[in-house]
Amino acid sequence: MLTTAENPAAARPLLTTTVAKEYVHRAALAEVFLTEWTKAGPASFTVSAQWPRSHSFYECENGLYDPLLLCETVRQTFPLLAHVAYDVPLGHQLSWSRFQYSVNMDAMGLELNPAELELHVTCSDIRFLRSIPASMSMHIEAVRGGTLLAVADTHFGCHSPAVYRRLRAGRAGDFGAFLNAPAAPRPVERTTVNRHRLRDIVLSPTQQQQRWQLRVDTGHPVLFDHPVDHVPGMLLLESVRQVAHAVRPFPTGAAPASMDATFKKYVEFDEPCWIETAPAAETTEAAPTRDGRQTVRVNAFQGEELAFTATTEMVDTAP
Repeated sequence: MLTTAENPAAARPLLTTTVAKEYVHRAALAEVFLTEWTKAGPASFTVSAQWPRSHSFYECENGLYDPLLLCETVRQTFPLLAHVAYDVPLGHQLSWSRFQYSVNMDAMGLELNPAELELHVTCSDIRFLRSIPASMSMHIEAVRGGTLLAVADTHFGCHSPAVYRRLRAGRAGDFGAFLNAPAAPRPVERTTVNRHRLRDIVLSPTQQQQRWQLRVDTGHPVLFDHPVDHVPGMLLLESVRQVAHAVRPFPTGAAPASMDATFKKYVEFDEPCWIETAPAAETTEAAPTRDGRQTVRVNAFQGEELAFTATTEMVDTAP
């Protein structure tokens, strides 16, 4: 048997790394939150993740992590498992159709070290096409330090290049639309949407109350860390959070503790997308719920078509 001196590799501790950025469809290593994965059963997996104590876009407020950091973590989880566990080729395109989450805000507090998460994932409703998944659902329970942090459910499609070309009707891989996208319109006031940097604002004002133009800044380093051929789902989720702040300001801060989103169609770069509030709990205003929480419903239209709809529950995060 080789001694440690004869085999230096045996003396090296196992070191933490991130998963390959290509598996989570990211260009920047700094934006990869997943660290490893293991198979736990025939259709179940454990995925490890780490959240930094500070992030340039998903900002911590009142000592709490941003729930949209969970959304991005889930968004990274489904391409990871699609590629490494179900052999979906890297050239295939994934598309969100449904996404729901609920966060335990008591478990979202910042601590002295980065947050270490375990995501317990169960896959279901898998539809195969020539042995490759064409669509599937995932149920995810996120645990932090033995405490349930969040529950999420998502359904998405997996499209071969040929299928994606048909779905996109000539827009597949059209980075020209991305590169030549119209300049982002002027943003609403920072205080309106509780954002500190103008570049992070995704709403532009209109002449109508409770209606905004989606502000698409393709130079944003997080929302657009590489060229894409349609507006990303994470930008639409961010618009929901910002609308909730615009409809009912929270002077001491608030977070989207839950959301239920449906993606109806791709949002394109070459025409405006309009964001509107919709009736929630029989009122067009933000509807009060238990413990002072507010429910807000948002619709996104492009042309005459509904592209996206979501309902979020905002919770005051005042210490």
